[in-house]
Order: sequence, then C-alpha cells, then structure tokens
Amino acid sequence: MFSNIYIQQRIQKAENIRESGGNPYDNNAKKTILNADFLEKYQNAPDSASAREDSSINSIRECVAGRVKLIRLMGKAAFMDIEDESGILQVYISKNDLESEFEAVKKTLEVGDIVNISGYPFKTKTNQLSLHAMSFKILTKSIIPLPEKFHGLVDIELRYRQRYLDMIMNSDVRGVFRLRSKVISLLRRFFENKGFLEVETPMLHPIPGGANAKPFITHHNALNVERYLRIAPELYLKRLIVGGFESVFEINRSFRNEGIDHSHNPEFTMIEFYWAYKNYNDLMDLTIELFSYLLDSLKLPKVLKWGENEIDFNQFNKMSYKDSLHSIGGIPQDIIENKEKLESFLKSQKIEVEKNLNYGKILGIAFDNFVESKLIAPTFIYDFPIEISPLARKNDKNPNIADRFELFIGGKEIANGFSELNDPLDQMERFKSQVAEKEKGDEEAQYMDEDYLWALGYGMPPVAGQGIGIDRLVMLLSGEKSIKDVILFPAMKPQKNEFNVESGESNANAESAESKAESTKK
Repeated sequence: MFSNIYIQQRIQKAENIRESGGNPYDNNAKKTILNADFLEKYQNAPDSASAREDSSINSIRECVAGRVKLIRLMGKAAFMDIEDESGILQVYISKNDLESEFEAVKKTLEVGDIVNISGYPFKTKTNQLSLHAMSFKILTKSIIPLPEKFHGLVDIELRYRQRYLDMIMNSDVRGVFRLRSKVISLLRRFFENKGFLEVETPMLHPIPGGANAKPFITHHNALNVERYLRIAPELYLKRLIVGGFESVFEINRSFRNEGIDHSHNPEFTMIEFYWAYKNYNDLMDLTIELFSYLLDSLKLPKVLKWGENEIDFNQFNKMSYKDSLHSIGGIPQDIIENKEKLESFLKSQKIEVEKNLNYGKILGIAFDNFVESKLIAPTFIYDFPIEISPLARKNDKNPNIADRFELFIGGKEIANGFSELNDPLDQMERFKSQVAEKEKGDEEAQYMDEDYLWALGYGMPPVAGQGIGIDRLVMLLSGEKSIKDVILFPAMKPQKNEFNVESGESNANAESAESKAESTKK
C-alpha cells in the first residue's frame, strides 16, 4: 500500500527520527493559543530587532501546533506556514537559536508534517506578524505527500471520497461544516426556547413507516428477525404525543434506499417536530419565524445569492397545489382537472407514467416535472392530493385534499408539514390503500402498522407535525449546490483501488507535491 518511492523516502525520514532518539509520532504536545488568536493578541508586536532586545517580548512563550503548509529555507534560517483549525501563522526558525532543531528541519521536515512550536511574537521587514521559534519538534510525520494543486485533480470526486484531504487543502470546506454545526445548534435552541422536548426514537424499526420510501433492510441476529433502518421518526414521535407530551422534536439520521444526486443522499439528517393543539397553518407561521431566527443568528442577509438568482426571505409565498400546476407549471386548467387528459398530456411531453396510477400520483408527476424546479423564492405549496398524503388529515371542506404543505426554496423541497391524521379508522383505511399499492409493485408504499393504529385508538390530540431536511437547509444557507458539499462523508459509488496511492491520479499528485517540497528546500 505504501510502496510509492516518495512515500518510502518519508517513511525512512520517520525512521531517522527514531534512530536519533526522537519519536515521529510524539504524544506530548502543548498548545496555548490558536493561530487566529495569536494574530489578534499580538497585532502590535515590534519588529525583529526590537523584539530581540525587549525582554517583555522575547520572554513570551506562546505554544502553537498545526500542519506545515509551506517551507522556505534561506541559509541559516527558515520560514514556514503552520495551519491549525483557525488559520495560518508564519513561523521563523534560526540556526543561531535552535541549531539541532534547525538541522531537523532541513533533513526531515516536509510539507504535511504536524509540528509543535513555542516562541515570541515579532513582525518581519514586510510587517507580517510571525512567531520567532525558541523550541520546535515534529509531532506527526506525514508519510503521504500533499497534492500540489488539489483542486486541479481530474477526479474532482476525490474531494468527497477523501474528505480529510479536502479539508487539509481547502479551509473553506471546514467553514461549511462549521456553519452546519451552528445550524444544528440553533435549531435545537429555537425549539427548546419554544418549550419543545428533545427526544430519541429507534433507528431500527420492525416496520418501516413515516414516509413513502424504499427502506434498507438488516438482520438482528439475537432476535433472528429482519429490521429496517429508519426512513422517518414520525410514527414514534406521534406515539409520544399520544403518551402525553405536547411538543417534541428529534434531530435524526434517517435512511432511504434511493438514488444519489445533487440533492439526495441515502442517509441524511432532518429535524422532525410535533406540536399538539396546533394545525398546519401554525406550522407555516413557525417556519417563517425559524428562518428569520436562523438568518439573524448566523448574521446572514435576508436576501441570499443562489446561483444566478436571489432568494428573498422577507417574503414567503403561498399557493395551492393545483394552482401551482397552472400558474407556474403552465398546464391548462382543464387538463389539470381531468385524470385521463393529464396522463395523456404527460405522455405527450415524453414523461413516463406507469399504468394504474391514481389521480394524486399523476398530479405529483406533473408537479415534479413542471413546478418544483421553478420555485426559487420561498413558497409554501398547500392542499396536497390526499392520495399522496397517507398520514395527513383530510381537509374539512374537501376530502380530496390534505391539510398539508411543503416549503420549496431554490427549486428544492426544504420542509414538509401537515395537520396529523388522528382518526384511527381513517388511518387504517389509508394504510390498507398503501398495502394495496405495495402489492401492485410500489416499493415505496407504506406498511400496515397495527401498533400505531392501536396507539391512535387511545386518542391523539389534534397535532401538527413537520420535517425539515437539514442537509438541504445547509446547502441553502451556505450557497452550495451539491448535497455532497454539506455532508462530511457522502455516499459514493465504489472505485477500484480507491485508496491506492499508486493509482494514476494520487501517485501523480504525490510526485508533484514531493518535487515542489524538494525544490523549496534547495
């Protein structure tokens, strides 16, 4: 695995450190300050000569640690750029101060190594704040050279396959995931401040439910039964509403055995919350409040760039499902209102429509193809067909539609919410319809969940529930166009020799990086 000639040279240098009495994987590190804090704290540091003569400065011993990103040898001195999670700091090391350490820099230090340095602040002739090293040691010897031009790789998906390398070479990537962490923290704080209780529900389900999706199947050895990875926590969260909690949420990892594209990953993160004695209109108001809270807390503008478009969060539009098919999708009204005409229209547009689909599913195909991608501005689409809303409450005035909405922003579904169905007999009939669809070959149709029906039989209060996809939310707030850019380790199609550094691209970049490192030392 590590037979590449440049890797072997680095391994030999690690052995040389051991032979000289050192440890190329030292575990005794000391770090007193982040690089960014050093640059802030000592921004008024004097120049080199003044610092050398000023005991109040040259007696300072700040300890930094990080990865070497650049080395510049200049006779009896060297400059190097050290990067930690906060940024890059320039370090100066002189043979006059550290003779043995300086020799180690010349003979064994390379770009990619992780080091620990202590010293005092000063400014160079070019007025760059730096650390004058008074002690130096290698903490971790890097045996694989970093790419010289990482984003010049032919296989751009290597960034996703080897996220650790992506983060080493591109600090902006780390920024996206810091943002993601803040978003999750803010979501939790928002709902806790509203009095919601955070809960945890099972990830291994005896019956997959809570959404229409094909599940992943696994086997429980001790029980000798099949289990399904969670596709949604909905039915368990609503059991808790039956049990007496009135407002709950879960930040959950869910799994759906579906395709992978720019907005879908088979495992994803979402927040689901349920609010007793509220309806779907209350959820729309809460969602608008939530977005305002997130943007303000993250210090983001209310108008965000999205590719060539702008998304204005000062205005949330609302439109019924069928109205959107006409006013946004451009489908004539008489076609929308007739199942046979709509099916013929879709086929005339070269859109595949399976046999024996119900009217609601045909409406759904029309919406997916003619409306969704055009919903750039924040838009609540409501009054969904009842056939594609098996867990939502029927509208009191029109039993053909559900008290349900989805929020679309940037041409993607961001949230799905509805007034929950709490009539156990109605829910049983909906489950039966889903089972019938499954028997016809619909792998995404839901199963009959008798325990959930039994729970409803004890009485669930009126409740509204909603799910928000956190991955897509982070895409929106960060401006990233691919879900792979906001998931640390996205699902990828396997490759041969994926981690073999001797294979073409990795090897070529290893050589390039090594050549560059050697040239800087000469």
